[in-house]
Order: sequence, then C-alpha cells, then structure tokens
Amino acid sequence: MNIDVFFTPLQVQDELSLQNKTVLVVDVLRASTTIATALKNGARVIIPAASVESAVKYASTLEEGSFLLCGERGGEIIDGFHLGNSPLEYTEEKVKGKTLIYASTNGSIAITKTKYAKYSLIVGFVNISEAVKFASENGNDVLILCSGKLNRFCIEDAVCGGMITFLLTKGKSKKNLNLSDSAIAALKLYKTYKKNLLKMLGESEHGKFLISLGFEEDLKIASSVDSIPILPIYSDGVIKAR
Repeated sequence: MNIDVFFTPLQVQDELSLQNKTVLVVDVLRASTTIATALKNGARVIIPAASVESAVKYASTLEEGSFLLCGERGGEIIDGFHLGNSPLEYTEEKVKGKTLIYASTNGSIAITKTKYAKYSLIVGFVNISEAVKFASENGNDVLILCSGKLNRFCIEDAVCGGMITFLLTKGKSKKNLNLSDSAIAALKLYKTYKKNLLKMLGESEHGKFLISLGFEEDLKIASSVDSIPILPIYSDGVIKAR
C-alpha cells in the first residue's frame, strides 16, 4: 500500500492524476464533521460547491423547498443561506430529505478537486474507522488530502491524516507499505497529540478562531472519535452516505 498526504489542496496540480487513487478528504473543522452529521440526520444528498456563486447558480435549477443553501465564509453563515457550517445546525428536523448545496471556505473546494478519484471519502475524527476500513479494502494507492485553511497548513487536518495513516498501517508488515515523507510527518504529529485531540483543536489556529465566534461546542463534536459511523462518498458531483 502506498500512502501519501497532501497538506493543502494546492498540491493537487492535476486532478486527473487522482483517477486511480482512493482519496480521503479531511476537514476536521468543520466540513468533514458537518457533512457526516447531515447525512446521519437524513440529508438526501450533499452537493459541494467551490464558490458561493456556483452554489447559488445550482440552487436556481432546483424546486423551491427541496434544497438548503449551506456554508460559511469567515466561519459564519453566508448572507441569504439557510445554514452555516456548525454541525449543531444540521438537525434531522432541518435536513431530512433535503438536497444540501454546500459551500465552505476550505472543505468544499478540496472535495471538488477529487472528482476524478477512484474513490473520494470525506473523513474526520468522527468517522475515521469507517473510512479506514473502506480504504483498506478498496485500493492500494491512498492519498490523504487535507483541506487546510486558505491553502495553508493546519495542524488539525494533519493530525487526522496522521491518525488515518496509523490505522491504515497498524498490524501490517513494513515491507508491504510505502509511506511518503509527508505521511511519516503526519504520523509523528498524531503520536504527539493523540492523547488529547480536543486540547489540540483548542490550541490550533482555526480552533481558537472558532471559539472566538462562539463555536466551542463544535470542537467537542469534531474531536469525538468514531461518534458518527457514517461514510460520505463523493461521486458524480454529489456526496452520499455509503
């Protein structure tokens, strides 16, 4: 098994290069967590949009009442949208049976870059074992794509990437594994922070920013390992639960 980690979406220079890879897209704070929550609570499908404009344009093609415009800029709900990016907003009452058009600052952009991947999985701490199990059974060429923050490295996605690497390699013979330098670095980061993921999120740049906006509870949800056993898969332009 080959395992690589990209710390920002900018490293995907050729989207067609992903077509034989199983890609695990990570955006711990908060797209991965929120998408898993929405699907658990009955959202029909989620359509990631790379921009606010494309989200609004797509919504104009759908029947009124059948969809919700979702997403954030600067951590807060976009003007005119129905939902922001806190998993606490995505209750069953609000999302069940709905098509969600989703435009977050970082996560939805990273997801759309994987449209040619063999498999594209949306992963956070909340559903990490589901994703690792699928990746272990479906291909030997794995790329962990961290969404980062505004095309910059962020520690929470890197630590999650390290945990994915740890779980994928656990119990396997080293002679059957090929880890890139970035995968090794992510693995070491995970081993540093694994004892207190919530503390790591609270100390991260983006975690501090979300706390300043009043979203401290979101960090607790995002740090809860395997709390949402849902595997979102992105294919043909939409995200569905496996």
